[in-house]
This record gives sequence, structure tokens and C-alpha cells, in this order.
Amino acid sequence: MSASRHPALSATDPELASFVAAEETLQAETLRLIPSENYVSAAVLEASGTVLQNKYSEGYPGRRYYEGQQNIDRVEALAVERAKGLFGVDHANVQPYSGSPANLAVYLAFAKPGDTVMGMALPMGGHLTHGWGVSATGSWFRGVQYGVRPGTGLIDYDAVRDQALAERPKIIFCGGTALPRTIDFAAFASIAEEAGSVLVADVAHIAGLIAGGAHPSPAGHVDVISTTTHKTLRGPRGAMLMCREEHAKAIDKAVFPGLQGGPHNQTTAGIAVALHEAAQPAFVSYAHAVVANAKALAQALLERGFDLVSGGTDNHLILIDLTGKDVPGKVAAKALDRAGIVVNYNTVPFDTRKPFDPSGIRIGTPSLTSRGLSTEHMPQVAEWIARAVDAAAKADESALAVVRAEVTALMSAFPAPGLPLS
Repeated sequence: MSASRHPALSATDPELASFVAAEETLQAETLRLIPSENYVSAAVLEASGTVLQNKYSEGYPGRRYYEGQQNIDRVEALAVERAKGLFGVDHANVQPYSGSPANLAVYLAFAKPGDTVMGMALPMGGHLTHGWGVSATGSWFRGVQYGVRPGTGLIDYDAVRDQALAERPKIIFCGGTALPRTIDFAAFASIAEEAGSVLVADVAHIAGLIAGGAHPSPAGHVDVISTTTHKTLRGPRGAMLMCREEHAKAIDKAVFPGLQGGPHNQTTAGIAVALHEAAQPAFVSYAHAVVANAKALAQALLERGFDLVSGGTDNHLILIDLTGKDVPGKVAAKALDRAGIVVNYNTVPFDTRKPFDPSGIRIGTPSLTSRGLSTEHMPQVAEWIARAVDAAAKADESALAVVRAEVTALMSAFPAPGLPLS
């Protein structure tokens, strides 16, 4: 199989080719519930592996430091125009290598080392690059964090406002990596305006939902939108920064030459394809199906006695607190992996356990929705999770093996986009 799919790789480096083939099989046979993962289309895969890889292109279209950019400029300009049209923004930069470098560019554009920045605390669902201490952003800047209400798991916007007015941060980040509820961008905009702060919406997780109309858009409310291009957007591993026209020069200068050299042109091409796909009517249906599946899965988990942070979800993501199941998140995640259900262990708000051995797991529905699973399948998925967690508590490997066989059987009926396996 690998030889026909990757003939040159198989001939040159059969060992590496075998690893790729094994990963193709693993992705095909398992139920992938990590909310930051997805399947890209065959078209995105092809675009990401073209001869565009061979070009250095420091600078921007029409303003490069290398010659021979006639086609590269057209590729990047196309990606930029598609991003602007899809998200309704004045300006887009498609060059950031990934989400964290994109966020670093925001700091470089609007703040100086030592300035106060504000974001959601990592244990509450925020991201490392929103000023958390172990990140460079928490070392180079004075990071202050907001959280969620005990009991509800929801953002207290009044508390955020009071904190912002007291701290007057240069930058406020809204968004995160473990937020199962809708972000009120208008509320954050009002807070940022009153505090005199630059407001940045990090929508890496929900960009595809926004593009498909399944989550409100931050466009028109915030100064800058930062996003990765994979996750719910179903593109390659890259990032984009979008902003109001008044911030365009600062953002572009921060990305290049501020933080990086030549863009990865093959990734830019993959982004352009993904943005084109996201502008189609089928993607609107996909985005809404992701949310419908997540809500159905959340309800099925609640019916099986699981404790969900905030009581459920409005988007693609579900955060499960396993304290009541008496199974640590890491133990559950590894047991689920052996059962063919891929999740990640995760802290929950006010977690009493350590980050590397937390109380929760984080799951989501982008990948399974890409494979065509619907709300009718979510009770079965919840049942598998319940059985696997129960097996983890009892160290029952045979029960995990039974679940894995059932998962593999269902996955065989729903081929994954972009994978060579039938």
C-alpha cells in the first residue's frame, strides 16, 4: 500500500515510509476525538506537497528579496484574498508558521517587553501564549489572567472588566484551547475599549465554525484575529493574522522581518485550497454538523453520568471532569487510546491535580464529522467512552480490546478524507 501511495519515499527510505503507512492505518482505524485535529482533503494534501517547497520568498507579493516569484506571488495573493472574503476582514497575513508564532507577532506589533498583557488562565481553558508563565509571553511580558466562575465554568465578564480596568493591559486576548461555550466578542470589545487595550481574538479552535456560520464572528469587534489553519478549518498546519486596515503595516512588519524569514509556500498553497473549500455550501453544512454532533455527544455523556465543564457545549469541544469517576485524566486518556479512541488529558477549571496528571480529558467532534458520522452515532460514541473509562478504573484490558474492535468496524464504514485506505 505504501509503495503505491508513496513510491519515491518507499524506494528511497522504506523505514520512514513504513512509519507513514502505519500512521495512515492508525488514522483510518481509530476514532479521533482530539478537538484540535482533523482530516485535510486530498486536494490540501496535494497542494502542501508541491514544488512550491523549492522557493524562498522573503517579503510580500510584489515586494520580495528574491527573484523568480511570479507564481509564488499569485499563490499568496490568492490565499490572502480568500481569507479576507471568507472572514470579512480588511487585511490578512497568511505567512505565520503556526499559531504560537502568530501570537508572538501580535506582541511584537503592539507591546514592549514588560508591558501588561491579559488572557485567560491556562488551567481555565486559555493558551500558553496568552501570557502564561511558562511561555515566553509570560517571561517577556507581565501576564495577568482571568478565569471562569466556580460552579458554572462560564466567563464572568463583569470580573474581566474590573480586572482590565485595574490592570490596563496593552493587549487582551479572548479565546483559548478548552472553551466549550460561545465567546462574547462584543462584550470583550466593550471591555477593551474602556481599558484602552488592543483586543485580539484567538480563534484557532473555532475558525472553521466561524467560517461556516456556526459560531459568531469576531470581525468588526476586535483589532486582530489570530488563528491556525487546521483544526475546524481543515487546512494544513499553518496560521493567519487578520486585522483592521489601520493595523496592517504593524502586523506585516511583525511577521516579516520581525519574527521569521521566508514563508512556507507549499503551506500557503494548502491554506488557499482550504479557504476555497470553506467557502463552499458543503462546508457550512459541515460546520453546523460539528456543533450538532458535539451537543448530541455531550447529552449522551451526561446521561451516562459524566461531569462536563459548564454542563455541555456550544461548539466543537467538550471538557470532561473525571473526578467523580475516580479515574485520573491521564489514565483515562491512555486507556481510551488503547480502545481506539484518541483524546487528550486536560486540566479542568480549579483542578486539584497537576497539569501533567490532571483530572480531565478534552474531546471534540471535527474529525468524526469529517468522516460523515452524525448525531445518530453519538450515543454509541458516548457508550464506548463510558465503557473504556470503566475499564480503565478496573484495569480491564480485555474490555478495552472489545471496544477497539467495535470502533475499527465502524470506522471502516466511514472512510476518512485524504487517506488512501478504503
